[in-house]
Amino acid sequence: MVEGLLQQAVDARRQGRGKDAERLLLQALTQRPGTPQILNLLGLVALDRQDFGEARTHFLAAAQADPKEAALWMNVASAERGLNAAEGERHALRQALGVDQRNLMAQIRMAQLQQRLEERQDAADSWGKVLALAGGLGDIPPALADTLADARRYVTDHKAGFAAFIEQGVADQLKAADVMARRRFQTCLDVEFGRRPLFQHQCSGLHYPFLPADEFFDRTHFPWMAELEAQTDAIRAEFLALVERDGATVRPYVRQDAGTPDNKWTALDGSLDWGAAFLWEYGVRNEAVCAACPNTVAALEALPRADIPGRAPSVFFSLLKPRSHIPAHTGVTNTRAIVHLPLIVPPGCAFRVGGETRAWEEGKAFAFDDTIDHEAWNESDHLRVVLIFDVWNPHLSLEEQLLLKQFYATADASRKTGV
Repeated sequence: MVEGLLQQAVDARRQGRGKDAERLLLQALTQRPGTPQILNLLGLVALDRQDFGEARTHFLAAAQADPKEAALWMNVASAERGLNAAEGERHALRQALGVDQRNLMAQIRMAQLQQRLEERQDAADSWGKVLALAGGLGDIPPALADTLADARRYVTDHKAGFAAFIEQGVADQLKAADVMARRRFQTCLDVEFGRRPLFQHQCSGLHYPFLPADEFFDRTHFPWMAELEAQTDAIRAEFLALVERDGATVRPYVRQDAGTPDNKWTALDGSLDWGAAFLWEYGVRNEAVCAACPNTVAALEALPRADIPGRAPSVFFSLLKPRSHIPAHTGVTNTRAIVHLPLIVPPGCAFRVGGETRAWEEGKAFAFDDTIDHEAWNESDHLRVVLIFDVWNPHLSLEEQLLLKQFYATADASRKTGV
């Protein structure tokens, strides 16, 4: 009997006969007092005629009768919103989320409420939850897609505003800080505000623990850089004379074994788009090139380079032809730092390590950690040339350097003994 009344009431409401639907529902309620389904339907009929007070009364009764049904609390929230009762709406939405924090519509309604009330931080947090929940959805209806687009804009704008507020608050102290502190703190802010990712070491060989994953090493670690930079003109002149006299000294930097499957290096394999003229290669001196570049050799031999037989140093002139790109990659070990001394740099050349991109400047050296993702490009119509070599990671102590040298010597000896 009650089921029949409920069905008649549903049909009457669908046909726009609200009064008939209400009469049938009240009749059913006398037979089954406190039934959540009947109370909820009475609330919906009241909501149809925008009687938000009566709708709230029925919805609350239904939700209190079945408090674990989130949809009932969502209807309470709708009635409270119609009454402009923000705290009542907030309470109802909290009840719905208390049943299931993954309730996407409840999270959306909470974010919308907080946004209306200008509770900016809470709204941004709630919109962030909405976006996280929606990330696992498949087909998204157009209306929801529009809501999510608005959510992304709100979160982005809030982050930008918050970032500007923070940066204004620390501006004076940051300006007064030293170069290293400024760079590290600014990177901290950029990561915190989602403006760049944080990169870690990716070593294809030996990974030495607890060394800082810094993209570009601070110059204070290399007090000899200024002396090296002072030799830029002499080094550049020797390079130009070398290639003019014997262009064959330049060979492709990338030379893969025959049969290597296609990979990111395939386009550069055997190509002089990225060429190299080695003075030392894995610790082996190229006598012909060194003889042709005495000033370069003297400048390098005055530096505290790594000296590991069969492994280091490697020193070469790196040539990147116009319109060429060295794809993103990582190096072998974080026990070393790679130094660049730019010799010929046309406009349109740049170098990225991790989240920081720099343009080379002729005669201005820098050192970076090549086990952090990095790439280079030359978008100009002219050749770019950089002198590249490796030194010890400046965070290693002398004792650690000696231990590493012994490690490599022992490892190499093991091959001879068959261990």
